[in-house]
This record gives sequence, C-alpha cells and structure tokens, in this order.
Amino acid sequence: MDLQRKLAILADAAKYDASCASSGSESRDSLDGRGIGSTEGMGICHSFTPDGRCVSLLKLLLTNHCQYDCLYCVNRASSNVPRARFRTEEVVGLTLDFYRRNCIEGLFLSSGIVKSPDYTMEQIVEVARSLREDHDFRGYIHLKTIPDASPELLARAGRYADRLSINIELPSAAGLKALAPEKDAPAIERSMARLRLHIDEARAAARPVAPRALPGAAARPAAAPRFAPAGQSTQMIVGADASDDRAILASSAALYRRHRMRRVYYSAFSPIPDASRALPLVAPPLAREHRLYQADWLMRFYGFAPEEIVTEGGLLRLDVDPKEAWALAHPEHFPVDLNAAPRELLLRVPGLGVASVDRLLLARRLRRLRAEDLTALRVSPAKVLRYVCADGHKPGAAPQPPAQQQQQQQELFP
Repeated sequence: MDLQRKLAILADAAKYDASCASSGSESRDSLDGRGIGSTEGMGICHSFTPDGRCVSLLKLLLTNHCQYDCLYCVNRASSNVPRARFRTEEVVGLTLDFYRRNCIEGLFLSSGIVKSPDYTMEQIVEVARSLREDHDFRGYIHLKTIPDASPELLARAGRYADRLSINIELPSAAGLKALAPEKDAPAIERSMARLRLHIDEARAAARPVAPRALPGAAARPAAAPRFAPAGQSTQMIVGADASDDRAILASSAALYRRHRMRRVYYSAFSPIPDASRALPLVAPPLAREHRLYQADWLMRFYGFAPEEIVTEGGLLRLDVDPKEAWALAHPEHFPVDLNAAPRELLLRVPGLGVASVDRLLLARRLRRLRAEDLTALRVSPAKVLRYVCADGHKPGAAPQPPAQQQQQQQELFP
C-alpha cells in the first residue's frame, strides 16, 4: 500500500480521539539554530474533523489493526474497515515533512494493539525516540500509551513525549466491562498512577537550567531528566452507555484528584458502521459534550464540586451553561455585592471569569464599583448585571428556570 493511502486511512481512523492539545508544555524552540520545530509560535494551518473539532497536530494511528473488540470503536477487531499499518520511519518522515511545510505543530500518535501491548508500545516509543534523538525534533509530541505495556516502556515514553494519555473510555468499570471486555479498568488506573509518580518525581527534581558557566566558576547541578512536562490526559466517551452527566463528572473529579490529570476530554459517541445492538443508534447532541467541558472547567478553576453542578435528573441543562444553571437553581445566593463579596462567591456569578474577578478585586481596592465600571473591566454587563448589585444598581427579579429536565432525560435516554 502506498504512503498516501496509508495516511488517508490512519489519519481518518484517529479523528475520534479528542485527548490531544499542546497546552502546558515546556518552552522549547529552535531559535538557537539547532534542531527542528518548536512548541511555540504561530503559522500553523489548522484542519477540522467532520464534527467540528479543530486539529493542529498530525493525528495518526500507527496501525488500525487491533486484537481488541471494543464495541464503540470503529477499529475494533470485528469491524469491516480498510486496514493499514505505518512503519516507524514513515511516521517520522511524515511528521518532519508536515512540520517543514508549516501544516502542524507536532505529532499525536496512537495505535491499535497488534501482537501484544509491549510490542505496540515499543513501536510508538521508537517513533518519538527517532524524532528526538535522530532528528533533534523539538516540536510537540503526544503519545497514547498502552495500559498493559510494561512500566519500563511507559517510563521511556515519558522521556520523549510532552504529554502522555491513557483513555479511560467510559466513566464506570461496569460500562467498560460491558462494551470493552478485554480492557481492565483497574489496570488503566494503575498505569495512570505510575505516570503520575514519574511526573511528580521529575517535577520535584527539576532545577532551572544553568547558564553557561564562566571560566573558573563552579559547575551547577545538571537539570533533572524531563518526563512528560505537559502531564497526562484521558478521554471519556459520552453517550455510548447509560452513564449520565453526574456519573461522568464524578469520575472526572476522581481522576483529577487521584492522578492529577492535566485534562479529561469528552468525546460525543458517533454511531459507527456495523454497530453492535448494545450501542445507541443515535448520537447524543454535541451540546451535551460542550456542556461537560464547561462543567469540567467549573470543577477545575471555579471551586465547584461535581455534585453541585448536576442536580435533578442527573443531566446538565442544554439551553444554558452550567454556571448559569446553578445560579438559577440557587437564587438565595443572589444578588452578589460587587463591593463586598469574597472571591469564591464572585466566581459563581454568571459572566464573571477568573481573570475578570481578579481585575474586579484589584479595582475595588481603589474605590467602590458601579455598574458602568464592568465595561472598563472587560466584563459584559448584559449577563452579569442580573446577578449582582453595585453602587447605583440593583437587579430586578432573577429569571426563573424552565421545567425541562424531564424532557432532556427522555431525549438522551429514550
């Protein structure tokens, strides 16, 4: 099979994996005239998957052959799809070629499982090793790790990758057992724990890189070996099983807490060819995926607990964002006084983000705030003024939420 045909098959096969982003990596570029690539800079030509996701990495599978038969996966062993397999040097060549053409900022590499988890992981690691050591590639590399691979291979992967990920796939062990019986939820979590340990050790030992010493100056300790400086991430499929949003967010919160996950990505299930009868025939609305991302943000940066975000029915509202849904459900907390409320309460005001709250706290040290000051603080008054009071402003009656939780429940779980 020629390289172009392989690329068409294996790039298309990788489009369902959302757990890739280049945020959070260390600064590393080639401005000193050595090496190829950078984790920073502009000029990347972005592409889009059919469901609207923006992709700036070369997203590939090493192969879509797989010995597992996960029912939700288009590349499962029993799937009737064209199969292909790259050689490691082909992936290296494609990455360098696309980077030189300014089409990508790095590589996201995953794979189906062939021969054994260790064999597959060795091939993935070899691609990253060759890019870093043979070609001095300094762009972004994200590797999908195989949970059942040996700890030694996982440790090697972290030496070359900016980020590692292991997909948890479904929010519950029961769901994983039903739809992916060859996968082991405890084994996935053990691999996540190993990665967290390596990442924590590398960060604890890290020291700033010393400038070149002057003649006669004492040598400074060498910097610690790097290990996945952008951390680890995972992905959960939304809508492939009966898990509601409450269960999904509770699972995400546990992953953040136990493994210091950098990101949990959510991917709305897409019906696949020759699907099993155990899977839904209709995809969940993409708005549900979007609301989960917003809820995830509230847990990570706004101090919300998962049980606060989803209440009745176990599903997030689709007509308003989760923060406003919480405000509508808790009118007793509003209006919030912009001149007196603590930071924790200001962060719960719809329309106020982390940066705008910090600007507001700085501004009110100088004088009392009025409604018209919101525009100067780069805050849109339209949403905020319904939930706050300030000098010269008191809101009218807070809007009441429509009764639609039961309707959403019937739409998503008929």
